[in-house]
Amino acid sequence: MTTRVFTFLYGAVSYVIFFATFLYAVGFVGNFAVPKSMDSASMGSPQFALLVDLGLLALFAVQHSVMARPAFKRAVSRILPATIERSTYVLASSVALLFLFWQWKPLGGSIWNVQGMPRLALYSGFASGWLLVLVATFAISHFDLFGLRQVWRHLLGKPQTSLRFATPFLYRIVRHPLYVGWFLAFWCTPTMTVTHLFFALVTTAYILIAIRLEERDLMKAHPEYAQYREQVPMLVPALGRRAVTPPATDFTVTPD
Repeated sequence: MTTRVFTFLYGAVSYVIFFATFLYAVGFVGNFAVPKSMDSASMGSPQFALLVDLGLLALFAVQHSVMARPAFKRAVSRILPATIERSTYVLASSVALLFLFWQWKPLGGSIWNVQGMPRLALYSGFASGWLLVLVATFAISHFDLFGLRQVWRHLLGKPQTSLRFATPFLYRIVRHPLYVGWFLAFWCTPTMTVTHLFFALVTTAYILIAIRLEERDLMKAHPEYAQYREQVPMLVPALGRRAVTPPATDFTVTPD
């Protein structure tokens, strides 16, 4: 019983750290309510800042994608209980992001600064993006995605079970509504600095690569995903096309 309690506390603490990191990320990207944001006062040479920021983003990308690959998960399962594999991934991702926030070096510069109604529209897009990210996670089982379901079932002595694959409303429009949310959150800004543009471009490139890796793994493990991939667009809704319901299978789509 002690082991079960410890496992649950580990998962719960990992989740709390993730949620705190998520909230800080909103302020970091939006430049409000946090001690250090993306566009804080620049210090030092732009060239050095560029190298540091690129290294920080690369570090997060490697951690986030490598730990999500099936081969890495199999290797980890030889060391850690499968129950906390997802919680460990969530914790490691949070730590990598917190390190990025801490060491981030703004580049300065300005690309655009819109006012009036366009400014309000971009702020609305920014807020909608973060909201879409959260809604998309709840649509595919938020607590499983962030490891809480696994440690809770372990605490109760219940066996771990796979979630049945389903396509809730958002996932019938595009295959990756969560990533659409990230794009809105990163690109919808009334004040686009050189720093923000660099961040948005690099994260966009990473997301597009991550999608390919994620879908490659899904199609190898679950042939049914190929049909879903053919029926539903990746990121941009197909206007005028009816939403489809792919056949249910026994796997769950979990974004990296």
